Formats: sequence, structure tokens, C-alpha cells
Amino acid sequence: MNWKLVFQLSFFGLVMAFATISLIPSKIELLFWLLIFIICAFLIAKNCSEKYFFNGFLVSLVNCVWITSAHIIFFSTYIFHHSQEAAMILKMPMPDYPRLMMLFTGSLIGILSGLILGLFSFIAFKILTKE
Repeated sequence: MNWKLVFQLSFFGLVMAFATISLIPSKIELLFWLLIFIICAFLIAKNCSEKYFFNGFLVSLVNCVWITSAHIIFFSTYIFHHSQEAAMILKMPMPDYPRLMMLFTGSLIGILSGLILGLFSFIAFKILTKE
């Protein structure tokens, strides 16, 4: 495990945590994440000697902590700038506890994105070692 790299790459998540509160709309957020995942996968493949998938997975889990925490702490500002998400929260279980729903949803998204980044990292390693 390359814990230093995992922590360093998680700063992409910290930046996105604050950027998605009010600057980056949901409509284009996925494009930012795709670019971040490609960069992270490349850096993991280049700088790790093993466990590429697991390193990618852990980067996304740390990202999940940054993002979920920021969205919960700055909930009012986040919801003000994300009306679609606000409407979605009302349709989910426990609409009276939106921060708790964000915690559950954010954790699930963190795990799913971890699987994706882990796969990207493994594929990047396979591509880079073919040379």
C-alpha cells in the first residue's frame, strides 16, 4: 500500500468537496470526476508496485470522507445550489433527516466510485506495462 500517494491523491476529492458545494453544477461534475479518475489511475499505476486496485479503491474512500463531510457541514449552501439533489432528498427514505441521508448516500457512492477507480488503476497498470 502506498499510503502517502493515497492521501496525496485524495486532495483531488478535498478540492472537489468544496468546488461542488457552490461552484461546479451537478450537470458537469461527472466530467471533472472522469478527468480526476484518469489522472489518479495513471499516477497509481506509475507510483505503486502492487495492489493497484486497492490503492485506487482507498483513494475514493478517502475522497468520500472529504466530500460527504463538506456537503454535510455546508448543507444549506450545497442544497441552495443543487435544487435537483434537494428534490431527490425529499423522495428518499427519512426526508426529515437529509444530512443522515447524505451520509448513507455519500458512503455508497464512495464505495461504488472506489470500485471504478480501482478498476481504472488496474487497467492503467496493464496498459502502462504493455510498453
